[in-house]
Amino acid sequence: MRIGELAERAGTTTRTLRYYESRGLLPARRAVNGYRTYDESDLRLLRQIRTLQDFGFGLEETRPFVECLRAGHPAGDSCPASLAVYRRKLTELDGLIDQLQSVRAQVGSQLARAEEARAEEARAGLAAGAAVPGGPEPRCELTAYALSDDNHGGEET
Repeated sequence: MRIGELAERAGTTTRTLRYYESRGLLPARRAVNGYRTYDESDLRLLRQIRTLQDFGFGLEETRPFVECLRAGHPAGDSCPASLAVYRRKLTELDGLIDQLQSVRAQVGSQLARAEEARAEEARAGLAAGAAVPGGPEPRCELTAYALSDDNHGGEET
């Protein structure tokens, strides 16, 4: 198949395929007329690359998987080098999870502190008779008078 068909079947662009070719991830075979030619094994390589990238693997991290497939293995992750990449990625993900849990704990602590401060302000405001943000609106006697039925909304009749 030609590059356009491969790009369409793989859900990518011809530019991406040329880039993968320049990086040595996709073979650069040419027909006698000079057109790039690909087969089903190339589509399989692309699907492996795209799946790994969807999981957050960098392009170079996909190389051992591609090489494993090219070597004739049934799956890209059946070679020792691929397994090593999986192990490194898991370690990286564990570190990111730890960072996120730490940030989450800090944000939760800040939220609890802010809510407690707001509650203290509300209690202090009620004790002093002041308006409390988020509490009932203060009543304005002039507004109530102007809108009363006796005054017809402040208009003369």
